[in-house]
Amino acid sequence: MQNQTINANDVNTWHDTADVIILGYGIAGACAALEAKRAGADVLVVERASGGGGTSATSSGYFYLGGGTAVQKATGDEDDADNMFRFLATSTAAPDSDIVKRYCDGSVEHFDWLEAQGVPFERTAYREKTLSTLTTECLTSTGNEKVWPYRDIARPCPRGHRVAMAGDAAGGKAMEALLGQCASENIRTSCDSQAIALIVDAGRVVGVRVRQYDSIKDLKADKAVIIATGAFGNNPAMVAKYAPQMQGNTYPIGIPYNDGAGIELGISVGAATQAMQNVMPTASFYPPGQLLKGIVVNNRGKRFVAEDSYHGRTASFVMEQPEGKAWLILDAEIFAYPELEMFGHSLVDGWETVEQMEAGLKLPPGALQKTLTEYNRDAAAGEDRRFFKYKDWLKPLDKAPYAAFDISFQKSTYFFFTLGGLKVSARAEVLDANGTAIPGLLAAGACACTIPQDGKGYASGLSLGPASFFGRIAGQQAAQAARRD
Repeated sequence: MQNQTINANDVNTWHDTADVIILGYGIAGACAALEAKRAGADVLVVERASGGGGTSATSSGYFYLGGGTAVQKATGDEDDADNMFRFLATSTAAPDSDIVKRYCDGSVEHFDWLEAQGVPFERTAYREKTLSTLTTECLTSTGNEKVWPYRDIARPCPRGHRVAMAGDAAGGKAMEALLGQCASENIRTSCDSQAIALIVDAGRVVGVRVRQYDSIKDLKADKAVIIATGAFGNNPAMVAKYAPQMQGNTYPIGIPYNDGAGIELGISVGAATQAMQNVMPTASFYPPGQLLKGIVVNNRGKRFVAEDSYHGRTASFVMEQPEGKAWLILDAEIFAYPELEMFGHSLVDGWETVEQMEAGLKLPPGALQKTLTEYNRDAAAGEDRRFFKYKDWLKPLDKAPYAAFDISFQKSTYFFFTLGGLKVSARAEVLDANGTAIPGLLAAGACACTIPQDGKGYASGLSLGPASFFGRIAGQQAAQAARRD
């Protein structure tokens, strides 16, 4: 249900006052708090949980950064801001080029800033194709940089910078460093506090009403309120409304507080939203990387995506196929079981001939045979003329027996997080339907829609990267806002 705003004239008592009030203490909120405090503002962070971290602390710890970072230089991977911009502006279909350009132009400085806060990064690279490494190695290709046509538009370069922590939740190491900085700089927090309404005065956001345990408190923001809350994947009603395709055998990624509360707060004061229907889905069939040498077909026996695409891109295309059905086709030379059992890709069967496999999968007679004949011809020649799969993953599938894994949507288990959120400017201002900034309100993090617009253009690191970057900008902008006396 949409939140109702509170008129400042109806507030009897301000229970606390700060220059800048930040809602949410994940990576966007922490970075906003540090920058606002360092710019001279009195900062108060409001967090629903009993401490900071949010979904950022449970993430794999990838930051999508480039333009020539210290890691890229150390590993010999040549990049520059213009090259990074060409890739992101094209592959993500981001509607606001100013947001993308600001991010790319500031990427090197942002990497240096993160390291200065104590976020650790090795000067190493991981060159294999994987969903997420579990080692401390840093630089990884985490997107569609080598996928056509993007590799012809921008020089492919790895930009996934992984925090130097072994294991599956390296984002926790980043949050440990950032929250430690916040604590050392005495940034005030109000935990176990849920923002339930924004307080407005003549069209300007001037505060927030929160519920803390059994108490209701009104908090005054003399300069600005920053919404830095999460996505909405854990709000079934919002998913049903905006992204109904993700109901059924799908599971949201993130903490329970990813319920879109911050987005609804913004909507209540007239904020526009963007890309609310779009998600980043995944049911990756790799690792091992050798499986990328197979082909993926739909129930017409036809290929529909370059198999070496980022797993979110492949999953997005699978979801669009007739009945959401798709199979990964392998021959004996590359056969292996997908390593990530959580996605539940099941082996259908093995067959001695393509004709038998076609019949076993109940595909139209001759369809798979035609697809494989054309693919094998192209693979032997070293050029995929259908989807231009990168040469490293081309191999004729001609070594019997053959096998198929069912990777269909609603058959396998698809995980997802939402990408839509409040429409913002490159200065992190929350915008209304006319593109006008709402006075006193900024946003960053998963509640705001910045660079990644859909799963087809997503790359690992495009959550933590823009969230931390635009969190910093939100903090800077809030601290510079005129004080409202």
